[in-house]
Amino acid sequence: MRATIKYRLVFLALMVISFVIGVHWTPEALASDTDKRALYLISVLYFVLLPLSYWYCIIKKGAQKLWKIIIVFSLSSLVARLSFPAEVAHYFEFIAWLRYPIIAVLLVIELYLIVSVVRGLFKVRKLKGDPRVGAVETYREGDEKSLTIALIMASEATNWFYAIAWFSRNHPPAIANIHLHSASRWHVWLMLTGCIMASCGSYFLLVSWSEWAAIIVSSIIGYTLMSMVANHRLSRYYSLYFMRDNVVINNSLWGFMVINLTDIADVTNQPLAKIDQDDSETISIGRGQSNVTIKLNRPVIYHGGMGQLPEPMTVIHLSVDEPQQLINTLNSARLLNAA
Repeated sequence: MRATIKYRLVFLALMVISFVIGVHWTPEALASDTDKRALYLISVLYFVLLPLSYWYCIIKKGAQKLWKIIIVFSLSSLVARLSFPAEVAHYFEFIAWLRYPIIAVLLVIELYLIVSVVRGLFKVRKLKGDPRVGAVETYREGDEKSLTIALIMASEATNWFYAIAWFSRNHPPAIANIHLHSASRWHVWLMLTGCIMASCGSYFLLVSWSEWAAIIVSSIIGYTLMSMVANHRLSRYYSLYFMRDNVVINNSLWGFMVINLTDIADVTNQPLAKIDQDDSETISIGRGQSNVTIKLNRPVIYHGGMGQLPEPMTVIHLSVDEPQQLINTLNSARLLNAA
């Protein structure tokens, strides 16, 4: 596991523990100095320690934008509004008023999804490859913000493209299969079951607050069923393939790389005793021992978080089913491309 992933998991664990402890130990009323001190410590935990942890683990170590720290402040304010004593909670009343713009935003998202489905279905009719690859090719040397927006716009078409077999019938064949959990049948059934349970659970949790919000949120969660099917088919059949002059590496639907053949410096299958997971420009894709190493002559972006967490990479370790075949194929393609 890479260092950036470890830091994200560390922050997630700290956030969950902090909110559980805070809600459990928050006094119901400020009846004594002990209650005031307890509330003061919990406030420091919510609004000082958690934001500092987010800044260090996500923004600094994960090389993300500083404005994203507003996420943790918003979550802390919401928890404070729901759990703090009444004489203090009213200072966070603005969170309660947010229910109306939140519902409005959810309605807009719902309408956008409907429009996106229609547009996505129209766009993927004759595609021969992942729409995200075209976005990367277009903005590879351009503005990072433009590429981020392009990947967001391409995500809907990508989901439909891989979820429905007929749409991906003209997809370039795989040159190797990466060993991924998401390629397993048990994994996709587990994810589908969890999604259905989450959709139903969110409805019952929100219906007492707002029936509209319950319907919208549960339907949005249910809509991710399509993404889970796409994730499985992508991982099982199209984890590694050629598209034009590029090698496309898919770490499930979550992350991918588009590597131009001219950027590949070396491809080997030398066994490695230990992969340096603390090297920010080294990534290991696939479960089990890596059996193919691709070295690049310049950093190439790994688009994690479905394209929203870009990280430059110079070394890629892969665990594939046919390592020697992959090495021979890549080396032959490099020679043809250079000729």
